[in-house]
Amino acid sequence: MNNAKQKKKIIGGDKLILIAAIIVVFILFTSLNRNFFSWTNIVNLLIAASLVGLVAIGHTYLIIAGQNDLSPGSLAALCGVVAALLVSKGMPFGLSLIVTIIVGALVGVFNAWMVNCIKLEAFIATLVTQTIIRGFAYILCDGKPVAISDATFLYIGKVRFLTIPLSVWIMLIAVAIFGFILAKTKFGRGIYAIGGNMDAARLAGLNPRRLILLCYIMMGVLCAVGGTIFAARMNSGQPAACVNLEFDAITAVVLGGVSFTGGVGNMFGTFLGILLIQAFNTGLTMVNVPSFWQYVARGGLLLFALTSDFIRERNRQKSLLEASMKNL
Repeated sequence: MNNAKQKKKIIGGDKLILIAAIIVVFILFTSLNRNFFSWTNIVNLLIAASLVGLVAIGHTYLIIAGQNDLSPGSLAALCGVVAALLVSKGMPFGLSLIVTIIVGALVGVFNAWMVNCIKLEAFIATLVTQTIIRGFAYILCDGKPVAISDATFLYIGKVRFLTIPLSVWIMLIAVAIFGFILAKTKFGRGIYAIGGNMDAARLAGLNPRRLILLCYIMMGVLCAVGGTIFAARMNSGQPAACVNLEFDAITAVVLGGVSFTGGVGNMFGTFLGILLIQAFNTGLTMVNVPSFWQYVARGGLLLFALTSDFIRERNRQKSLLEASMKNL
């Protein structure tokens, strides 16, 4: 019981630190540019966070399960191009969206096949996919953006409810639904189990390969939806879009307390991480930090996230060791 209480305190402390960091970022950039805290900028910040957020949801499941995915940026770009091409050929938007989601799911199946069947490390497997599907995105449109003229498609990128764009609502609803699934369902408990100890999970009757397959399919579907919405916002499918999207998502997830070693984390932490990294990125742009230095700053934030993850994992192992010693 004491150990459980201690873990809850540590988790709560992590979230409080994240909330404090978000407040500090807002105060810092507002002091440098008063428009940073305006309602218009906050909405724009949420719009920019919506695509990163959808990908971060998928990464939350994968990283907790002990996996990873470096292909979301390329897949989102490919799906945006596919959706734009399909509607340009006369296919209704609803049907083109279904086909695009199937494309995303199939890429997820391919990633899972490389990990489950030919036993490639997830990092290497998805790096392969990243390169291949980015190439296909360019091949399908001859390297040129595909203009969108379909009214329904464009409406998806512009419609707002309560002054907040549809893409933000989709991200918030997805965070809530997938957060509930992760925390409250047998499937979610299985994700934690295979990330904590795959062999023990297998002996307990779980099927790790099936769970990993479902996680990669989920990531593919989220990338397809996100890429389609992004194309609607940009009025075109762009093969060069969403470069390094996966790194922002991974940074957000790790900042949110999901451990790279697997088995630890939750969706609320991921949501806070999404807000923090997007506020950070938007702030850098608004105070006119040169783009080259923005790369340095983002890399530093990723390093900070990984270092924090290392410290959290060391503290968890220390707590478990102390608890086991007390029970002897």
